[in-house]
Amino acid sequence: MTQNWDGFFVSVKREEIMRNGKLFTLAAAALIFAAFGAQADDKHVIRIAHSGANDLGTDQQMYAWTFANYINSNSNTLEAKVFPSSSLGQMRDVIEAMQLGSGASVTVGGLGEYASFNAEIGVAGLPFIWKDYDHVHRVFDGEVGKSLAADMDKIGFKVLSYGDSWGYRHVATAKKAINSPEDLKGLKIRTIPNKVFVASVNSMGANATPMNYGEIYTSLESGVLDGFEHTAATILTGKFYEVASHLTLTKHMLDPTFLVMSKMEWNKLSDLDKDVVQKGAKLASDVVRALAPQRENEALAALKENGVTVTEIDTSSFQKAAASVQDELAKELGATDLLEEIRAQ
Repeated sequence: MTQNWDGFFVSVKREEIMRNGKLFTLAAAALIFAAFGAQADDKHVIRIAHSGANDLGTDQQMYAWTFANYINSNSNTLEAKVFPSSSLGQMRDVIEAMQLGSGASVTVGGLGEYASFNAEIGVAGLPFIWKDYDHVHRVFDGEVGKSLAADMDKIGFKVLSYGDSWGYRHVATAKKAINSPEDLKGLKIRTIPNKVFVASVNSMGANATPMNYGEIYTSLESGVLDGFEHTAATILTGKFYEVASHLTLTKHMLDPTFLVMSKMEWNKLSDLDKDVVQKGAKLASDVVRALAPQRENEALAALKENGVTVTEIDTSSFQKAAASVQDELAKELGATDLLEEIRAQ
């Protein structure tokens, strides 16, 4: 994908970015992404895959594009390319190939996409576990993040940085507005194909339907699904409002995103290249984290403008039911200690 700085400036509206007490301006970011170095025919290509839209209005594309631009601006030996919209395949297939050192070099996405490969990481997808963005940052910048990264390393993946999804996950429905928790009962709601996400949706009384991201739109259109759960930003950029005109603010998950690299690809890099990759991942994380609250609010407003009915409901019964689900799933995942650490933050 080719982007330009004017597009980036428009996307983030030249706002100042605050992260950990450090003030970043877009002008400073532009200086970091200085002019491209001399091109070399034998550059090592870093392929960055994600399932989100080819749109800087999504956290996945902003994360990937910022990361790629930093690498391309600061390395004469690496060339980063972004492959959005599942163009390298569905995420499970991409991740399996990465584990073998083929296909994509890096993925951008939610931790839930790796839960089938590392059970403990599924703790991040437990329902109603996150208080707010700051809570997520404290956890993943601390011992829990280090522990999960170490586990990922053992199975062939290098965690480069933890970011944010742009908003809580909510339930979007095609025909029926959800005005109370009872209205969700029995509805076929798509979720990520792993047991944690399935159990989370089922705990709200819905009928969780695991399905690949690329199948959601047509399944809503044909009536195979009653709805799905995702962030407002993803619903907007994926144009799902065309087939799902009701959004209920369940706030059942705040699914963190992260940059993950194939360990085999990581081991091919020189120390200098590793340093560039790691710095690019850190900057990309700072950018998506800083933009998350604003992007979430903008997406909700835009959905309303596109005719979506946005409904707030009392989620106290969901939260009460989720406590036992959290305990049961954490035990099954071997992540009871991680759950207690998250709750304590």
